[in-house]
Order: sequence, then structure tokens, then C-alpha cells
Amino acid sequence: MEGTIFNIRRYSIEDGPGIRTTVFFKGCPLNCWWCHNPESQGFSKEILWQEELCIDCRRCLEVCPQGLEQSANCLLCGLCVDACLTQARVWVGETKRAQEVHEIILKDRLFYDESGGGVTFSGGEPLSQPEFLLELLKLSGQEGIHRTLDTSGYSPWPILADLAPHIDLFLYDLKHMAGREHEKYTGVDNTLILNNLANLIRAGYAGIVRMPLIPGINDSKKNLDRIIDFFKQFENPWPLELLPYHHMQINKYEKLNREYKLPHIETPTESEMDRAIDYLRAGGLEARRNIE
Repeated sequence: MEGTIFNIRRYSIEDGPGIRTTVFFKGCPLNCWWCHNPESQGFSKEILWQEELCIDCRRCLEVCPQGLEQSANCLLCGLCVDACLTQARVWVGETKRAQEVHEIILKDRLFYDESGGGVTFSGGEPLSQPEFLLELLKLSGQEGIHRTLDTSGYSPWPILADLAPHIDLFLYDLKHMAGREHEKYTGVDNTLILNNLANLIRAGYAGIVRMPLIPGINDSKKNLDRIIDFFKQFENPWPLELLPYHHMQINKYEKLNREYKLPHIETPTESEMDRAIDYLRAGGLEARRNIE
């Protein structure tokens, strides 16, 4: 079983409990304007240009069939990557067998056992490669390794239902509660996402809902009220974590020769974060700030 990933990060403390290894899947059906990992969105390999490593030797221009640096018509032939002396141009994305990835995960098993950690499958969207994900979940489960899935929840329910028994913790990302705004900022409607979330909560699976608080987009009283109303329907709702929006990822868009659509939005202040959390708590939710 093979799949496409773009990174494996060891010794992570931000993607679930304890010390973890995070496997980043490549490809996502959403196209969030504020995506922190734009290199994860496309399902195919991409070429990333790291300007800070460039020594202006111009070897890439000499071999490029298009003859244009940062060409919008890039053929993804990889000649510029091969010619680069400093790895200023590198591939993003690689195909790996599940067993290869599993062997990397096993390297830090001692740290998982001592810290209560494990493996996290993130992306991109791991649910877009369900067979590959299932194989990795089963391999980790056979070793008794704690398994976390970081997901947008955008997948047909039968696929998610098959995978859920092999997942110990869901990190479930919410973007916006209104369907029209959700589609505007992510490219997809949120009906499937919310239905899947409701199904998982009712089935008794363990999870945490996470939402970036983005000024002027999803921090309104109206949107927070929608969140409260949604979670009130459950006897045992998952806790909600708010993450402060930031645009430190803007340099990644530049390296991929893409436009970042929200450069004008600032990170919410401490008081704005506290105000939103207090409002959600007053509405009966278990809400807190994510310390990532």
C-alpha cells in the first residue's frame, strides 16, 4: 500500500498528547485562504523555491524548458531541482509505502511510551487517502501506539465510519459555521463536515474540535452563537479549542509562487481571544485556548 506525503515530523508536541510523530499527507479537498501548509493542498508533487538558499547561479534557468524563472507554466519536469547546487529548489511530496512510514514511526516508540504520545496523521487531508491511512492505523494499532487523526472531516461518512474504530483521538478542524461563508473561504460547503462531526460525537468517539479565530471572518457573535447552538444538541460534546490566527505561513506561498489572500488580517489580541472563549463558556461549552 502506497500513499503520498510531504513531511514526517518527529518529536512533535503540538499535534496531540505527549511526544508524537506527525505524518503529513499531501492533498486536500479544501482550499482554505489561511492554510498554514499550502504545500499540502495539491495532490501532486510540487517544486518549492527557497529564495534564502539561492546563490543566483542561474543553472535552473539554463535547463528550464520554459526559460522562465518561477514560471506559471511550469512543466514540473524537475530539471531545475536536479541542477540546483544549494537545494534552493526542492520537490514537495513523495510516494512511500505504508511499511516505510511505519518503520519511521516505530523509531520513537520509547518517547511515546514515556510521554503518553504516539502518532498523528495530518495533512493536507488524510481522509483523501483512506486505504493508505487505514493501513497505517492498523500497523500502529498492532504495536499499541496511540493514534490521532487531524482532519477537516470532509469525507463520505462510510469512509470515516470504517476508519473511526482505529482512531484513538480526533483533532477535528472547524472553519466557519455558515455554509455560504465556509464555501467562500474553503471552496466547499460545510454540511458534510458538520454531519460527520455529529455522527462521531454521538457514537462516543474521543475528540477535540479546533478552530482558528480569524478577525472579521469567523469571530463574530453570530458565528459563535452558531457554534453554541450546534454543540448544545449533544449530551457529551467534544471540547473546543480556539487557535489565534497568524500569517507566518505567508512565506510558504511566496516559495510556491502563490498569492496569499489574507495579508491584511492581524492576529487577534489576547483580549479578543479571551472574549471569544468566555462567550463560548457562557454558552455552556468547554472552551479553551490552544497553546500551539
